[in-house]
Amino acid sequence: MEVVIYSKPGCHLCDVVKARLERLRESIAFDLREVNILEDAASFEKFKEEIPVVFINGRKSFKYRLDERDFTRRAEAILNKERNRGNGA
Repeated sequence: MEVVIYSKPGCHLCDVVKARLERLRESIAFDLREVNILEDAASFEKFKEEIPVVFINGRKSFKYRLDERDFTRRAEAILNKERNRGNGA
């Protein structure tokens, strides 16, 4: 499972969401990638008013804040689906 957070330096909400994602990684296996919108013009235009924005497996899932219970529920559903696909189900 891949999680991408669009953020920028100096963004307090971004720092809070990144800390929550790091904490969640202790119990849920996922790859985390951060995109600094100041270094990517297309991302800046798309997300400049919405950061932080979190995508899970390419799907926009959270903006501004991240609810840990909701994230866990979504992640478990995705991981179960991936496991089932791997088992030929």
